[in-house]
Amino acid sequence: MTGPDFDHFCRLIRQRSGLVVTPEKAYLVASRLSPIARAEGLASVEALLAVIRSSSPEPLIQRCVDAMATHESYFFRDATPFEQLAINVLPPLIESRQAQRSLRVWCAACSSGQEPYSVAMILQEMAPRLAGWKLEILATDMSEPIIEKARAGVYNDFEVKRGLSPERQARWFKPVPDGWKVSSVLQQMVQFRPHNLLQGTTGLGMFDVIFCRNVLIYFDVAHKRQILDQVARAMPSDGALFLGSAETVLGVTTDIESTPGIRGLYRKAGIHLAKTA
Repeated sequence: MTGPDFDHFCRLIRQRSGLVVTPEKAYLVASRLSPIARAEGLASVEALLAVIRSSSPEPLIQRCVDAMATHESYFFRDATPFEQLAINVLPPLIESRQAQRSLRVWCAACSSGQEPYSVAMILQEMAPRLAGWKLEILATDMSEPIIEKARAGVYNDFEVKRGLSPERQARWFKPVPDGWKVSSVLQQMVQFRPHNLLQGTTGLGMFDVIFCRNVLIYFDVAHKRQILDQVARAMPSDGALFLGSAETVLGVTTDIESTPGIRGLYRKAGIHLAKTA
């Protein structure tokens, strides 16, 4: 799959979402957009790309942008970051915020909601230390349909059992006809809203902890730098940032650096988070 229509689509995707699509990924474009082409009554993905280039129908473009995004997620994904949150990050933050008694967490590119709900479970499980605190979790994703799924908080058997212990499933979920629904306690802790990372952080406020995992790998260096610089401005001096295990800030920004001995955990340059375990 090559030609002006494909090149136009690649530029459009990069402009709208920051995702880099090259000719080598033509197979991905074909697989992700085939259902949309069929739904539109078009003979092929090539015909769909031609329509996008010729008439630029906004709803159709947004559906294609959403389809190209990877929405892979599951509860307590990779386990270690959530252990680090509970052991190495939250205790010193709780100690230093005794006066204001509030914590804000941002889950960027939250997909279908498993990550912010996992964070909410950890905060609830630390309830004795956080009694009377204001706890806020903002969860954002550029796809409005995926945000609606996350907000509904309903997951099938496979999604619930993927990453969740039986104890957590029993405590935080109840059976419903379509699968399992997350408890109202957790739902009330998480605010979901559509947001494109390329839009920056203006209006979002400051966050003590930011999860931005497994999303930067899809961006070029310029967009990675843009996002990380904005993230750094949204963190206080002792804030914590979690990136994916395959992601790094080396060669991208000097505003954020890794935490020695704790993989995937980052902080503002020159600030050292205490390692409590």
